[in-house]
Amino acid sequence: MGSRWKQDKPMSRAEFDARFPDEAACARHLAKLRWPNGFVCPECGICGGWELRAKPHTWECSGCHRQTSVTAGTVMHRSKLPLRTWFEAVHLLTSHSNGISAEQAQAQLGLGSYKTAWLLLHKLRRAMVNPERTMLTGIVEVDESEVTLRSKHDPIKAHGIKDVGVMRLIGAVELDEKFRPRRVRLEPLPERTGERVRGFVTRNVVPGATVVSDGFRGYRGLEPDYTLVPKTVGELAAHAFLPWVHRAFSNLKRWFMGTLHGVRKPHLRRYLDEFTFRWNRRRLTRAAFDQLLGFLARLPHASERDFVLQRV
Repeated sequence: MGSRWKQDKPMSRAEFDARFPDEAACARHLAKLRWPNGFVCPECGICGGWELRAKPHTWECSGCHRQTSVTAGTVMHRSKLPLRTWFEAVHLLTSHSNGISAEQAQAQLGLGSYKTAWLLLHKLRRAMVNPERTMLTGIVEVDESEVTLRSKHDPIKAHGIKDVGVMRLIGAVELDEKFRPRRVRLEPLPERTGERVRGFVTRNVVPGATVVSDGFRGYRGLEPDYTLVPKTVGELAAHAFLPWVHRAFSNLKRWFMGTLHGVRKPHLRRYLDEFTFRWNRRRLTRAAFDQLLGFLARLPHASERDFVLQRV
């Protein structure tokens, strides 16, 4: 069997340590991602300035003389964690095919508490949605599924997770001309109604595409904007005629149980975003590192309270 990394090998730990030995190397790389054509002042918009020697990782505008840190106005703004710890977390998250849990991140990164690791990972997950991503095209499989959830105070049992409820989700997988999977989209599905499933399709699939689904009547309202192909074969299971979207559901559930040891309802969307990021870059693991750092540099800061109260 050939190597799984034959087409795209992720950055090794030794290569990471060589490229980013200290805070200065991380700051220089982040500055290149944030300002690829040179420093741009966030206050006056002037393209030009210089790095200050007295203040690490800080630039001064040549116009208004405002001083700007490389992390100012980004997800990493006001963080007490070293910049290299952020880089290490991004490397771990993008180079491991199954990702990492907060407990694993705490151990690997040497963080002082589980809460710090949990918040760090959620900040990274928030940045995993490309603001410029395009809609799915061509032939798209769409279906719904359910995942087991647990509440905040339910302990993880020795032989599995206590079932305290389920949450519906809906997914779509884009297929190429040879019916092989390309990109995926996943969202929580509060209720299985025609309005909800049609809303998911219109948000994620370009008009004119072919939507392949089961026989649920809620999809019928998509015509004539979409070519609808409902598939039902008696009592045959849905995965038999919608194989790729159910392959995605299966991988998602194994990841929930194997790596995360269960998920909770308020943060389900974040975990779906991480799975989507990983699936869509399964052949681009090396590029995923810089892509995620670039997304982090474009998003504003959010506090722990913002995540807890679902404000971001």
